[in-house]
Amino acid sequence: MANKFMKSPIQNIAIWIISIVAIIPILLIVINAFKSAPEASSMNFSLPSELRFGNFSTVIEKGKLVHSFLNSITYSSLSSLFCILFSALAAYALARNKTKFNRFIYLFMIMGIALPVNYFTLIDVMKWTELINTKAGIIVLYMVTQIPFSVFILYGFIAGVPKELDEAGVIDGCGPKRLFFSVIFPMLQPAAVTVFILSFLNTWNEFLLPLYYLNSSDKWPMTLAVYNFFGQFQQSWNLVSADIILTILPVIVIYLLGQRFIISGMTSGSVKG
Repeated sequence: MANKFMKSPIQNIAIWIISIVAIIPILLIVINAFKSAPEASSMNFSLPSELRFGNFSTVIEKGKLVHSFLNSITYSSLSSLFCILFSALAAYALARNKTKFNRFIYLFMIMGIALPVNYFTLIDVMKWTELINTKAGIIVLYMVTQIPFSVFILYGFIAGVPKELDEAGVIDGCGPKRLFFSVIFPMLQPAAVTVFILSFLNTWNEFLLPLYYLNSSDKWPMTLAVYNFFGQFQQSWNLVSADIILTILPVIVIYLLGQRFIISGMTSGSVKG
């Protein structure tokens, strides 16, 4: 019992230390985003002499963040929705028909969680399909890169849904499509929301895919807009800091709003099957 009570304070202290270390860079960015250019040149923790909210309007105007923001919202939302649809269909088919071949397909699919992307070969594929430097192409790339982990989450969740529900639906006259979308899919809400949020966050933060496959600046998401802005204003750390805050703010808001869904979906689905 004594060891148990000793572990709790030590664990709490360790968690606090890790949290502080993680927050320090964000705090540094926030403080310097409100400074003037000379004050922010040293990137320290000293408070600004005057809060300069105009840095954010300057960044939005010169960095063309409104257009990039809309691009990021479009790419992340559509790719995440398609990812949920196709992942749920695949996970349902594989979980309900546990043959050796389907088990192989499932393991083959989730290998994509760990295996790296071959960007050079993918360039040839994108050229052959005429999807390179297109919004549709980047949405497809975002979607397929998130499918392996999404199938992993949904497969475990579906494995815990009783098969008797399928049988009851068939008895009531449901066809395959109606059975899935009217009976099974509504029960996947916690896992589906988890998949959407995680997919959205990952695609929003993705940098290499749009860097390699989007050549037009009018199609760039927020990550490339920040990269380009940093190249133009690398001496103005106050503007760079403000740019970073505007980029990560939507991610933080979405994560905070969906945090409870992420926890419930991960704990109820990923440990099954």
